[in-house]
Amino acid sequence: MITIVSYGVGNIGALATMYKRMSIPTRFATTAAEIEDATHVILPGVGGFDDAMNRLNASGLREPLDAMVARGGVPVLGICVGMQMLGESSDEGQCRGLGWVPGQVKHFDSTGKMAGLPLPHMGWNDVNPVAGAPLFKGLETDARFYFLHSYYFECSDPAHIAARAEYGSTFAASVRNGCIYGMQGHPEKSHHWGAAMLKNFAELESSTC
Repeated sequence: MITIVSYGVGNIGALATMYKRMSIPTRFATTAAEIEDATHVILPGVGGFDDAMNRLNASGLREPLDAMVARGGVPVLGICVGMQMLGESSDEGQCRGLGWVPGQVKHFDSTGKMAGLPLPHMGWNDVNPVAGAPLFKGLETDARFYFLHSYYFECSDPAHIAARAEYGSTFAASVRNGCIYGMQGHPEKSHHWGAAMLKNFAELESSTC
């Protein structure tokens, strides 16, 4: 059962629809109890960093999520702004992030390498997984995902980068810290590549995540 955190942010219906097509059951979590007994959790997110963090903090779901992550053993996937929320802070706002993956979220302009490229970074882009990345099993070559963002995740430890993409410079398309995963692109908009990645997440086991 895939538990999708429902806190007023994110394209949760599209995620549920993709899993339904794969005959993988989902539910939307709106209570602490639904977080506490979850086996796989997806944290979606769209829009601004502070708005997403404020909504999560006000939802009553932040505390059980923090407790679940502290216990360990439950695979968690943050998508788009949900991935950015995994970090410690963001150039986009003032709120503190969840701090589950050490790092900060930076604006693309901070790289000084945009060379007139338009923002947001919008559209399809190649994604290059690191060797053995569990989310990208079967996607080691020729994977393409749909992106829509102006900010990127800068890991404090490069070992937490699970996949890379290029836009002006190289950025982390996906991150991982133990059982905590993040994907900057939108798997629910990425056709068969996105479906394969979501299926890989559903098949993660707590003992090996």
